[in-house]
Amino acid sequence: MSQVRYETPAPRVARIVLHRAEKRNAQGAAMTHALDDAFTRAARDDDVSVIILAAEGDHFCAGHDLSDGPLDPAAARGAWGDFGGAGWEAGYSRERALYLDITERWRNLPKPTIAAVQGIAIAGGVMLAWACDLIVCAEDARFRDNSAADMGVPGVELFHHPFELGVRKAKEWLFTGDWLAADEALRLGMVNHVVPRDALADFTLALAERIARTNRFTLKLAKESINAAQDRMGRADAMRTAFANHQLAHAHNQLVHGLPIDPSNLPSAIRTRMGRE
Repeated sequence: MSQVRYETPAPRVARIVLHRAEKRNAQGAAMTHALDDAFTRAARDDDVSVIILAAEGDHFCAGHDLSDGPLDPAAARGAWGDFGGAGWEAGYSRERALYLDITERWRNLPKPTIAAVQGIAIAGGVMLAWACDLIVCAEDARFRDNSAADMGVPGVELFHHPFELGVRKAKEWLFTGDWLAADEALRLGMVNHVVPRDALADFTLALAERIARTNRFTLKLAKESINAAQDRMGRADAMRTAFANHQLAHAHNQLVHGLPIDPSNLPSAIRTRMGRE
């Protein structure tokens, strides 16, 4: 069964739905590639002007599926390759292909995208929301990047933290691993709207329909202009530095702990499953 569902809920609107509620929509390679197929389908459809990213169940996305096996080179997108290299080459190649490059491609899709977030969005789930142009979230939405506080890695691969939260709040959020509630995310400008849970789907669709009335080519040009402005503000350079530091931390942890993460601060139940208790 596909882990992503594709819908057309209104004229000129496509809705892509994460369909793995039993795993809190954890994002593994299969979901990533299905998402890429769906985003590409919507981007290439001349009858679609706006794309919604939503999720089944109680939660938007619990992050990257850490139980995922090796990346199948035949299924990988892009041309990076080297998924079986020695040392940290394989790990770097996997993260470059599966987390960074593909999410950047979604961020730069030529059509407006809107994330509809409910429940938790953790680490990789935050990346999925950040890849979208607008974020609408339910009142119960909570965001967290615990990669630094719990796993010894300085932030997720799509390092938008200072651009989404501001420098000082981004530092606090990463240093502590605290949760960011919906109302605080709205105050900081990370999300566009907070609505009651039962209104999330209808509100997001209505917003998409309003946007879809604008000329499609104009929307593409406006999005490209704003993304370019953000990149000129330093986002592109910051992303390169942050991804390099992310990989350095993985390689360090592999040498010290025999794992790409530091398990010391993980919950006891997880450490037990990993054989570290």
